[in-house]
Amino acid sequence: MAQHDQAICIRHWDFSETSQTVSLFCRDHGCIRGLAKGARREHGQFGGGIDLLSRGEVGMVLKRDGELTTLTEWDVQETFPTLHDNLTSNRTGWYASDLLGRMLQPADPHPQLFDDTLSLLRALGGTHNSGWSMLRFQWSILKETGWQPDLSHTNDESTTLAFDPTEGRMTADNGQDGAWRVGRPTLLALQSVSSDVEPPKSEDATRRANKLLAAHIRNVLGEEPPTMTWIFGALPHGGQRPRSRQH
Repeated sequence: MAQHDQAICIRHWDFSETSQTVSLFCRDHGCIRGLAKGARREHGQFGGGIDLLSRGEVGMVLKRDGELTTLTEWDVQETFPTLHDNLTSNRTGWYASDLLGRMLQPADPHPQLFDDTLSLLRALGGTHNSGWSMLRFQWSILKETGWQPDLSHTNDESTTLAFDPTEGRMTADNGQDGAWRVGRPTLLALQSVSSDVEPPKSEDATRRANKLLAAHIRNVLGEEPPTMTWIFGALPHGGQRPRSRQH
């Protein structure tokens, strides 16, 4: 029996002249890889194909581990034209889809991360604060995979703190080798997103917080994806994969 879910297409390939293989990030089923037979036919259950970074309701017949899911239908419900018209928005969308594919395990649901991804895609095409939406997305993917930074060691009022990339936590700035210097406004931006409260007024603090999370994600992955470089440029150097996940 076919099951239905909300999904965002994070990657697709042409399987044949009429069919597609796609990776979908589903709200209740996590990431799946499926075959949409006849998807590229103009008239059919897929409306001419499944576009990258579109949102739709998908029908699917789930298979055993390692087998392609059979997709039975796709009802497109939302597209994001700015991703095609604006280079920065396009690269940001690619970055989001790249991280989802790299960091999530197959069939592992993350409803909150799905919602935060959708909020980011919507912000890229509107008047909302896309920098804050990016920060929420990056924090969400780190939190959902257990790699969010530890901000608990930050009770003092120092204007400058340090982030230990190996331990994955904020510390006092004692001049330790390998640590990344962090200004208090950046810390406040991170604390705001971790507590899901109003974003800071400083766009610069949000930008710096985004770069710090991107550098942390790079260390978690063990490499810097090209999509990350497109968005953030030069990132803090040093560190290695953090020793353990947060619990």
